[in-house]
Amino acid sequence: MNIIEFIKQPWHCLIAGILIGLTVPVLLLIGNKKFGISSSLRHICAMCVPANIPFFKYDWKKEIWNLFFVAGVLIGGFLATHFLSNSNTIEVAQSTKTALAQYGITDYSKLMPAQIFNIENIITFKGFFFFVVGGFLVGFGTRYAGGCTSGHAIMGLSNLQLPSLIATCCFMVGGFFSANILMPFILKLF
Repeated sequence: MNIIEFIKQPWHCLIAGILIGLTVPVLLLIGNKKFGISSSLRHICAMCVPANIPFFKYDWKKEIWNLFFVAGVLIGGFLATHFLSNSNTIEVAQSTKTALAQYGITDYSKLMPAQIFNIENIITFKGFFFFVVGGFLVGFGTRYAGGCTSGHAIMGLSNLQLPSLIATCCFMVGGFFSANILMPFILKLF
């Protein structure tokens, strides 16, 4: 088996967890850097917005590494999707299939349900609600919490920060509420 075939095989989730967990000490050791994705949008705005907005007045050049990190995540995702995809059928538990079938989700041929995430859906009210309203809520929550899930749950918790513990608990409660109460309601509505 060559290296590409080895990479294409399904890997256990613990491998990704360990690699993500090792990111924290590596970033701390190479220069006391903080791990997080949502701050990259602030860096881009500080770089591009010439207005005198106090929130964007800081030395964004010190955080330029974060933009390269985000670019690497995007490029890595593109390469993995187009060149390293596993051709095997995605396995979904029967109980999950049964629950999702109640909401009209039956196509598991891609990583995300095609009934929700497709080009035709973008120009519908359902698509507007999921992508625009949902995106706004995620962005608002990220800014309100002072960071995203990766910043708080991975970096903040490993540094034993109480605000990160509170934010992570709120993220989890919000996720459980959205997945089990809000999402089924929205899917039945549309």
